[in-house]
Amino acid sequence: MEVSRTRALRGPNLWSRHMAIEALVRCAQTERAVGRMSGFEARLRALFPAIGVLHPEGGDGDISLAHVLQAAALALQAQAGCPVSFARTTQTTDAGVFQVVVEYSEETVGRQAFDDAQRLIRAALGDGLFDAARAVAELRERDEDERLGPSTGAIVQAAVARGIPYRRLTRGSLVQFGWGSRQRRIQAAEIDATSAVAESIGQDKHLTKCLLHAAGVPVPLGEPVASVEQAWEVACKVGLPVVLKPQDGNQGKGVTVNVGDRAQLEAAYGTAAEYGAVMVERFLPGHDYRLLVVGGQLVAAARRDPPQVLGDGRHTVRELVDTLNQDPRRGTGHATALTKVRLDDIALARLALQGLTPDCVAAKGQRVILRNNANLSTGGSATDVTDDVHPEVAARAVAAAQMVGLHICGVDMVAETVLRPLEEQGGGFVEVNAAPGLRMHLAPSYGKPRNVGQAMVDRLYAPGDDGRIPVVAVTGTNGKTTTARLIAHLFTAHGLRVGMTNTDGVYVNGRQIDDGDCSGPKSARNVLLHPEVDAAVFETARGGILREGLGFDRCQVAVVTNVGAGDHLGLNYITTVEDLAVLKRVIVQNVAATGYAVLNAADPIVAAMAPACPGKVIYFASDRHHPVMVTHRTQGQRSVYVDGDAIVASEGSWRETMQLRDMPITRNGRIAFQVENVMAAVAAAWGVGLPWQTLRRGLSGFVNDSDNAPGRFNVMDYRGATVIADYGHNPDAMRALVCAVDALPARQRSVVISGAGDRRDEDLRVQTEILGAAFDTVILYQDAAQRGRADGEVMVLLRQGLADAARVRHVEEIHGEFSAIDAALARLQPGDLCLVLIDQVAQALEHLTRRCAEAGVTA
Repeated sequence: MEVSRTRALRGPNLWSRHMAIEALVRCAQTERAVGRMSGFEARLRALFPAIGVLHPEGGDGDISLAHVLQAAALALQAQAGCPVSFARTTQTTDAGVFQVVVEYSEETVGRQAFDDAQRLIRAALGDGLFDAARAVAELRERDEDERLGPSTGAIVQAAVARGIPYRRLTRGSLVQFGWGSRQRRIQAAEIDATSAVAESIGQDKHLTKCLLHAAGVPVPLGEPVASVEQAWEVACKVGLPVVLKPQDGNQGKGVTVNVGDRAQLEAAYGTAAEYGAVMVERFLPGHDYRLLVVGGQLVAAARRDPPQVLGDGRHTVRELVDTLNQDPRRGTGHATALTKVRLDDIALARLALQGLTPDCVAAKGQRVILRNNANLSTGGSATDVTDDVHPEVAARAVAAAQMVGLHICGVDMVAETVLRPLEEQGGGFVEVNAAPGLRMHLAPSYGKPRNVGQAMVDRLYAPGDDGRIPVVAVTGTNGKTTTARLIAHLFTAHGLRVGMTNTDGVYVNGRQIDDGDCSGPKSARNVLLHPEVDAAVFETARGGILREGLGFDRCQVAVVTNVGAGDHLGLNYITTVEDLAVLKRVIVQNVAATGYAVLNAADPIVAAMAPACPGKVIYFASDRHHPVMVTHRTQGQRSVYVDGDAIVASEGSWRETMQLRDMPITRNGRIAFQVENVMAAVAAAWGVGLPWQTLRRGLSGFVNDSDNAPGRFNVMDYRGATVIADYGHNPDAMRALVCAVDALPARQRSVVISGAGDRRDEDLRVQTEILGAAFDTVILYQDAAQRGRADGEVMVLLRQGLADAARVRHVEEIHGEFSAIDAALARLQPGDLCLVLIDQVAQALEHLTRRCAEAGVTA
């Protein structure tokens, strides 16, 4: 078994909406039927009993090693606690070659599971060793390291429940919600609106107490100290017992409470000093409470108890702690609801104060305290008391958060109870925490869990706001770039700042921020990160979907212009037009339930995508009498078509009409493929909800020159001759261009063409067959990049396509694109027409523009 081309699909993809690892797996003849491999399955199950049932999708055929790889990679992740369920193995057109797809929740974990599954198979094949328990443990540990912590995870889950998209910006807890100008960011339980000043105040415990005292909030007396002597002086001044803690600390690190004499104080000072400057404050008797304030409201409260065990007169303290740690809710780090208790130096010191050691047997019923503080991160437990908090206590907690300036705040309080105001019981607030931990509220040891993540998301976004901007995805064989540019232009006409990706680059608010082919998911994600984007239009190419999936979870509108042959067929096992349609259908499958798929009704393969759309469908076609259009209109659904010299939008009995003469890109409707592009753009803008006056204004102002739509039927004048530059590069594009050129008057017609080396032989021949029937002169050029072809091989195929071209009177071969352009221009006479099929779009257009300008000066 040979595994190659392993890649991560990070968005909705050809196989599913799940993130997944996809690999190409080649199995030898003997590896394609596990049932005929003597003893293999028995050895496999002995090594990893949890692998489950082995079966091929869609029937009872042979189970190959590729199917075993799929099952093992999925089962290993499931055993490690990863929430995964989807996997698939598909036979390719090559014998013994399979595509294996396995869902993951964390990419590094998915990749490791894939590697472990291969090791398992090799061990089963060769009677080797595979430690399944260790592999699962390592996967679980990696998953805990990689996945979001409980606090951030709870906020993300609440956002997902509201349909708000999110993206993790780092391996840590920095997360973006929403898209473009609607985005918000959090880091753990801290939001982007919280100032660094407020966070700094919260970290300075002495300053925090001063501010709270000024606001009339009860706080314990105390101050920062610089030495043991000064600490003792302050302790005597405020009154023993006292608390010593780091002035800038968290998670209870370095805190010692109830310090009653000089010896204890010296030890406590040393512990706190390890974490920075030390504070001494009066010890408040009572319980430790955490009050969670979000956006001016108390949303949760918990009593925190220090880690402790209850003596039974038979077991040692160490044995009791071991029993306590067997609670499945206890683990290491923040991945579990509770943390394992450690018998470290702090615990030993606390035991000593009680006259105990870890090996002592505590008396029956004796409460053995194992730590001074009650933080969950050091083994404490939590009891929910949200419903018991007195209104005055809640009001004081809110006042404390507002005084510091924190939108999300964990207020630590020490008091006998939360049922009475603090002044009645001598309690007070001891700390105010930015980015508070949420575990104690999400999964308290006792009491009711609180959905505090929802409260935080509600602070970021008002009810009904999902943080999304309009997203339009455009795909197809031809016309997708022009259609995408048209839609972006209509958004701009509406006053929106537009982010657009296409094969020419990335554009934000009219400015190009990246160049090259940017029609993949990475560029789309970058646009959605940009804070100045109010709407996004993404040209979505097949390659990006295959490599990585979509760059978004769903779109408001998906446009499919057409699907034809010649668009990289034969690559990545996309061998037929039907295969290509299934791939391009991915954007239709990921339309929002309230969105639209804009489909070409005249293309039966595209029209057939309608059932895959979770939303509604807008069909477009020049022929309003097309059966698909008629049926759709009869059902009262939306459609866009041509009626005489106008484009009509129809829904039920309602009509909206726009004149073709007001759309320069169509040249009064003579350029048929541009009319189709306009219809698709109009339908997309309608699906988003743009007003019709905006569409009229936008379409009247869009000219397909080299600035608005480079390489898309750019028309120029050269000494009285018409020169058209276009990036068409497949048979369907050639047919559309010939139809458009035939609609324009010309004395003599010439074409300049090359061919991409990564196209199939028949596609290269067909292109010149089509052109040979429409042009008098053909100039062939060989570009510098042959894309895997031998020198001159493309030219031979192009010439073969011209073999039966009766109209062509002159064929010329020239090396180099610019030389071919110059040769074609030199032959032109007034009234002629020349179609230049450019390869290097930006450079060729610049060259043509310069030549036309020079000709104008000469004339």
